[in-house]
Amino acid sequence: MAAPRSGGGSASAAGTPGAGGSGQWVLFAGGVIVGGAAAAGAAYALATHYVRQQGSASAPPPPQEQEQQRHQQHQQQQHQQQQSYQQQQHDEQWLRRSGRPVSGGTQHQRHDPPPRAPRPQSASPMRHAQPNGAPLLLQPHPQQAQLRGAPPPKSPRVEWLTREDVDPGEGEPAQLGPPGVPEQWRHGWRSSSGGGAAPVAGNSSGGGAGGGGGGAAGSSGGGAPHNGIGPRLGSQDLGAARAMPSFSAGVPAIEFAAPPPPAAPPAMSAVEALRTAAALHAPPAGAQLQAPPHAKVTLATTADKLADTGKAIEAAAVLYDDYCRVITPENLLTEESEEVCGMLLQCMEMRRKWLFTPAVAPEQRRHEPEAASPSEIDPEPFAWRPLPRSSHRYAMQGGVMSVWADGEATAPLWQVPGTAPDFFADMNSVLRYAALGPVKSFCHQRLMLLEQKFNLHVMLNADKEFLAQKVAPHRDFYNVRKVDTHIHHSACMHQKHLLRFIKSKLRKEPDEVVIFRDGKYLTLAEVFESLNLTGYDLNVDLLDMHADKNTFHRFDKFNLKYNPCGQSRLREIFIKQDNLIHGRFLAELTKEFFTDLEASKYQHAELRISVYGRKPVEWDILASWVVANGLRSDNVVWLIQIPRLYNVYRDQGIIENFEQMLENIFTPLFEATVDPESHPQLHVFLSQVVGFDMVDDESKPERRPTKHSPPPAEWTSKHNAAYSYYAYYIYANLYVLNKLRESRGLNTFSFRPHAGEAGDIDHLVSGFMLAENIAHGINLRKSPCLQYLYYLAQIGLCMSPLSNNSLFLDYHKNPFPAFFARGLSVSLSTDDPLQIHLTKEPLVEEYSVAAQVWKLSQTDLCEVARNGVLHSGFPHPCKKHWVAADYWRPGPEGNDIQKTNVPNLRMRFRLDTYQDETRLVLSGALAHHARRAAAAAARLEG
Repeated sequence: MAAPRSGGGSASAAGTPGAGGSGQWVLFAGGVIVGGAAAAGAAYALATHYVRQQGSASAPPPPQEQEQQRHQQHQQQQHQQQQSYQQQQHDEQWLRRSGRPVSGGTQHQRHDPPPRAPRPQSASPMRHAQPNGAPLLLQPHPQQAQLRGAPPPKSPRVEWLTREDVDPGEGEPAQLGPPGVPEQWRHGWRSSSGGGAAPVAGNSSGGGAGGGGGGAAGSSGGGAPHNGIGPRLGSQDLGAARAMPSFSAGVPAIEFAAPPPPAAPPAMSAVEALRTAAALHAPPAGAQLQAPPHAKVTLATTADKLADTGKAIEAAAVLYDDYCRVITPENLLTEESEEVCGMLLQCMEMRRKWLFTPAVAPEQRRHEPEAASPSEIDPEPFAWRPLPRSSHRYAMQGGVMSVWADGEATAPLWQVPGTAPDFFADMNSVLRYAALGPVKSFCHQRLMLLEQKFNLHVMLNADKEFLAQKVAPHRDFYNVRKVDTHIHHSACMHQKHLLRFIKSKLRKEPDEVVIFRDGKYLTLAEVFESLNLTGYDLNVDLLDMHADKNTFHRFDKFNLKYNPCGQSRLREIFIKQDNLIHGRFLAELTKEFFTDLEASKYQHAELRISVYGRKPVEWDILASWVVANGLRSDNVVWLIQIPRLYNVYRDQGIIENFEQMLENIFTPLFEATVDPESHPQLHVFLSQVVGFDMVDDESKPERRPTKHSPPPAEWTSKHNAAYSYYAYYIYANLYVLNKLRESRGLNTFSFRPHAGEAGDIDHLVSGFMLAENIAHGINLRKSPCLQYLYYLAQIGLCMSPLSNNSLFLDYHKNPFPAFFARGLSVSLSTDDPLQIHLTKEPLVEEYSVAAQVWKLSQTDLCEVARNGVLHSGFPHPCKKHWVAADYWRPGPEGNDIQKTNVPNLRMRFRLDTYQDETRLVLSGALAHHARRAAAAAARLEG
């Protein structure tokens, strides 16, 4: 059922379940006016109420209950009459004190609203479906009917707010209203009893998600601004409305006495209600209003100011009046479904057990200021800052580093959550659950329902999302932050860039000695002469580095595309950093790539560069190359990728067992952390590294590891270890390393492997249990259970559809659009622009093709770009500046449309659907465990 709903927070009113009501549901549809807590004053206008009557077809109550109801109604009428009389006396005293005439009829002079084009009204009430299938008739609320044409309530009251009532909230400036507006016209926010900042509003009863009365059922509480009726408001929830022209007067808070409902009330839109309310209670032009002594404030205003406010109300109400939420009736869970929910919850607990959690969460770093770029945080990241040596002692035991406080300590400081046999046992449990028929059916049904909910949301709200984007200043797809979360450094340039660079070097530096081959040193000109090539002969086709149909399902042929003109010597000269010229050509190519990114300003990249584990000195060579060449940019961070090539090094006699490879990779990292002076350049370089990757051809067959698999020191076989074997030991060492670096006040690393591009779904299970996000993940389409688990855990998927199209999966079969619609956290990346893309901006090319083939809207593209920023390892202050001040929070509170161009409507939809799914799984799992506990107790009693 698609029910009109206002705002992002829940609202409560008399008759609403949970707020003391017994037979009615009240649905609110309200509009908000422009302004934000950070820029201009904000005001909130009361909107339309609709009442749904239930139980009309039920049997009449017994006579005793009827008599009791009549008695209660009589008492309520007497109480309302008494309140009305007291209010009338109070208003008359106020009017006399202010010098205004008091008439015998109404207390306020009525002014007709300005003429406007009539809105088309439906001839019949809106009809929707209830969860039980019965039709639902939405009728206007009695208060709406009064605003429409009936006389105004007998005793309206107007409140005016000035700076004395303003509590701008944490981090908000004291100035209220737009620049140039006189001080007396700057309306703002007042502090509500719940602790949030409440905008000027009407009835504050019932409460909202944080202001006024508090929670959804009217309980007290703190949080975001809310007035108790309509959408929950805050600096993030206002969204695009903050970008609209500011206004200079607030809307009076109007409290209505509830009259008896008319027989056939006419329909009325929220905008009409707001404008009529403002006109009904506006003072005469030029009149001065003085509040009584006991009033909160005193303020002078004029009616022409309210006219400007009405225009802003109408414009904002178009954007925020109707959030059509898709609500689906849920069938009761069967015992089988409850058992499935219990299994899913158990899988989530396994992930929570293994995953590394930073000691300082983002919400504990609110005090850190925003930064537009990493250089604002650290202008000189490669500058040496001495750090004393610590007393820690470390050694590798069973393939995992152990760290002790000092030489005399006997117990390690930090333990990995479990041993390798424990990990393999948990992994097999997840695989067993994923293979069960009931689990597949349940997860498939939930995923299909999520996809259909998204389709309905787009049908109902796409226009509103587009309108919200239109009014967001300076923001569109081209100038929101986009991060290439999966790009390999050796293929980061496009073909034309590399060709142009090779020709330039051949023309300017032909006599540069670049390689040692066959017992002699060769210059660049001599190398090309040996290949019978000249600069004139070179073209993109001759380079032959673009993937084609011959590389499909042939990862070996794809790797050969890294060789320019099919020659490994040209790859060594131009695309390697460990060569005779110490990687000077590659460093210059990298700087040109940085320049292109910086020119675009809004494009960023996480370059993945290899450390093979053949020898410990690899780290120092890489770090000295990066630092000596000054390879840093505000638009780039680094990831380390570890190729799974143990069997190659074992065949070459470079290493003897798997543990030697692990020692070559991790020992220098522990040395640089404990004693930075032992590896000064590595210590500096690691400050720019954000994570570790694991790469190779996933389509190779492998044996699944078990709890009986040998430890790394005993793995001397010439066969390569399985993917999950690599994953555990790399992650376990990273886990201990992160704990050590946290204790030293240094940055930590995330585990972000390639997983699910091909091969078995074992790889995806390893990624689910250990990874913060993964690259590719297209094989999730083969496992509904794992796909649903990735959704529940919101594990990032850095997908590269164009790369997959060249290697493993046709573009039209790529699951990216399905994953995106279902709510998985997906982002777009390029993988290998040198082999895949044709333009100077490969990331934009990736977005462009996806938008055209899958008909993605601007909102879709900006949401994917926002996901990419969240997946990335850029610093916390940068994400605050690029996404939102509270970017880690779900829903609208973690989004700022003026930074991301993602409407809050979309974020509210994502949050609603995610909360629905988590509640379903939790309720089912609790019911299953309760049933098991009851059965166990019965057995004990028997």
